[in-house]
Amino acid sequence: MIRRVSLALLLLGPGFAQQSAPLKFEVASIRPANPDTPGGLIRLMPGGGLSLTNIPVRTMITLAYDVRDFQISGGPGWIGTERFDVTARADAAAAKGQEDLSKLTDEQRKTVRDQMAERLRALLADRFQLVVHKETKEESIYALVVSKSGPKLKEVKGADAKQGMNTGRGRSQGFAAPMEMLAQVLSNIVGRPVLDKTGLAGKYDFVLEWMPDVGADARAQGFGDGITSPAPAPGGPTIFTALQEQLGLRLEAQKGPVPKIVIDRVEKPSEN
Repeated sequence: MIRRVSLALLLLGPGFAQQSAPLKFEVASIRPANPDTPGGLIRLMPGGGLSLTNIPVRTMITLAYDVRDFQISGGPGWIGTERFDVTARADAAAAKGQEDLSKLTDEQRKTVRDQMAERLRALLADRFQLVVHKETKEESIYALVVSKSGPKLKEVKGADAKQGMNTGRGRSQGFAAPMEMLAQVLSNIVGRPVLDKTGLAGKYDFVLEWMPDVGADARAQGFGDGITSPAPAPGGPTIFTALQEQLGLRLEAQKGPVPKIVIDRVEKPSEN
């Protein structure tokens, strides 16, 4: 599991967009992670760099292609069990203006995230020999909508508010977070796509607490490690009940097209 990952890095990624001359990291180091390292960490570094600590290849693919784990099929089992440390640096000239990420606008952050994902796709293809193709299937999805009682969210005013979410096992806290970001987090928790159909265009502070499904796959429990973080008290609300009671939102079951990434080829990384 991935611990305390800022979902701002995962939101509004590049999807399946292709370019003839993709961006690449100038230098990248890939090493097997220390098996005693708890959890994992993903950091977007100033200047267009990327640091991954104790991260499996499946998670790298989700970052590179803007999909959730359940949207990936194929590939050997080791891509989900063996973990790696990656330190990658972009060309200084190409990353000019990205030295201080905290001073970027939302649109600039989106550009940085798109560039990071493009470079990561190139790294996966080069060092892991990753080859994928996309498919779209009609499957069950959820729509995130406002409950009849209305939303229970604290709207954050001001363009300078730093947005993000910290999600652990049974608890998620938003900081100036848009509803699309919450939908992304919920998608990981419930294990199927969640589309924002709330019509709420602002940014919000909130805390959501629920009783996680202990029998579910660990990857569906958000990005908390589920080990060092305390679990909610037994008998707590499900994620569906918690959404309605605490945030005034609900998940509505629907059918819709779900993009998939199918792994055709992947190999263990080449030596540094």
